[in-house]
Amino acid sequence: MEEIKITEIDRDDLRNLLEEIGRYRMPFGLFGPENYPPKGIPLCDLPEEYLHYFSQRTFPKGRLGELMKAVWDLKSCGADFIFDPIRKANGGRVSVKKKKPKTDF
Repeated sequence: MEEIKITEIDRDDLRNLLEEIGRYRMPFGLFGPENYPPKGIPLCDLPEEYLHYFSQRTFPKGRLGELMKAVWDLKSCGADFIFDPIRKANGGRVSVKKKKPKTDF
């Protein structure tokens, strides 16, 4: 059986990672700027189900994929609260629920 190696991340590396995640927004797709103008949903506010979809297939290539995987890893183990300071600094969690159109009766 293959041994799983767990690497430690130091405090500064974690802080830098979280700051970078806080700056990135989803640049395409369901939660991109087309549906959530002007910049898309922040990576830390992407729904867990959406990240799970990518984890089952493949994350995008490059830094975006690395950051999405980091967000998935944290959310999937119940550590979503780690993003709360980022959300607070950016004005709160971005809602991904679509507003229903108003209808006059």
